[in-house]
Amino acid sequence: MIRLYDYALSGNCFKVRLLLSWLDLEYETRLVDFYPGFEHRSDTFRKINPLGQLPVIEIDGQLIRDAQAILIYLATTRDPLGQWCPMDRIGPIYQWLAFADSITGTISAARLHDAMFFRLDVDKARAGGVQLLRILDDHLWFAEWAGQDWIIAGEHPTIADIACFPYVALAEEGGIDLAPYAAIQRWTDRFMRLPGFAPMAGMMPLPLPKEART
Repeated sequence: MIRLYDYALSGNCFKVRLLLSWLDLEYETRLVDFYPGFEHRSDTFRKINPLGQLPVIEIDGQLIRDAQAILIYLATTRDPLGQWCPMDRIGPIYQWLAFADSITGTISAARLHDAMFFRLDVDKARAGGVQLLRILDDHLWFAEWAGQDWIIAGEHPTIADIACFPYVALAEEGGIDLAPYAAIQRWTDRFMRLPGFAPMAGMMPLPLPKEART
């Protein structure tokens, strides 16, 4: 049985729950009171993850820490069809997983400041988030122009989409306006329409401006 150390309002935990669901894997949840309890900083939890970060999964007698690492592990060992991490596209996928880490350090940080009152340089976090959104929006626009729906070329989304999606979709909780990014809006809409998708709290579909629908 897979055990997931989880927090309901964490975008990084959400991406792992999504993949577990789409792979139809059974798992049990151990809830960690990230906020307001700060249980992730406790001595007990630091025995599970010395970095004090979520999510963590326990599987086959080992602990796997870091959301992106967990996505890679599940997609390469538990997906018999190889759809979520195709080996012929693993290089670009890894590049976008690194990009997702940058999203966590900027957009997610701004959200922590606004929604959970963490003390940090929120202006710097928002500025970094805006820069990343511009990069992602440009990439998605050119992908659409080439007839592609997802971050990595192919008919099926990959863990690159899962990794980048949550905190992009939650950017407005960190005071970052998504309205200027029409290609991102179309991508998030496509993602949320995938069979079996269930949003986490705070994720609402954004109305597309008229010019973005055409």
